[in-house]
Amino acid sequence: MARSAIINVMVQAAMKAGRSLARDFGEVQNLQVSLKGPGDYVSQADRKAEEIIHAELSRARPAYSFLMEERGAVAGDDDQHRWIVDPLDGTTNYLHGIPMFAISIALERQGQIVAGVIYNPAMDELFTAERGGGAFMNDRRLRVAARSKLSDAVITTGIPHLGRGHHGHALIELKNVMGEAAGIRRFGAASLDLAYVAAGRVDGYWERWLSPWDMAAGILMVKEAGGFCSDITGGQNMIDDGTIVAANEPVHRQLLRMLEKKS
Repeated sequence: MARSAIINVMVQAAMKAGRSLARDFGEVQNLQVSLKGPGDYVSQADRKAEEIIHAELSRARPAYSFLMEERGAVAGDDDQHRWIVDPLDGTTNYLHGIPMFAISIALERQGQIVAGVIYNPAMDELFTAERGGGAFMNDRRLRVAARSKLSDAVITTGIPHLGRGHHGHALIELKNVMGEAAGIRRFGAASLDLAYVAAGRVDGYWERWLSPWDMAAGILMVKEAGGFCSDITGGQNMIDDGTIVAANEPVHRQLLRMLEKKS
């Protein structure tokens, strides 16, 4: 598969940062047995990966702006283009030696996501998408699953962590979807949840309380694989609203109906 110049830039940055994360992941696994624990080491790995990505993307497109998990917004001379970067999505998994984590890089042009890369270095799975050009995993074309009934579907979600709250609301949604779906999974990395929807590995995904870097690349991935993405009300305000529902068209419609329930 011939990749565009911009996708090549993004892939190079993701894979270079991925090599760094993969090396540190081995050290984190070793630190599991120590009394100190791997928390500080993981935060250093996260920052190091972000520095690598920032340097690589800045060298290739020096005028572009950034929105990054650690650094926040970084203004560039070109305010029409913005990189949206999560250097380590799935930090808790990484912390515990679970190989479900990813680097997520999206390019936003004039408010629209036009390119996305999601890379899991532990499994060496590279997901790419470009607006109008389709979605791929390791150069294999992706399509969302074809199941049309929620009762046949496996759905992924996120669950609010200890310090975030909203547990009651999440439990209501979980109960309602569990009652209709074939199964629920919680992988712990929003970017991979979306990549897996695009790949047809799971049939749908929903989550609240997300940040733009959690889902920017994944939104494009799902759409380019023939799927539907919306916020939890059915609109297109995912990035600002912090909510997302992703699936093929019939499962997406059924998920939205389940998530409308208040009890």
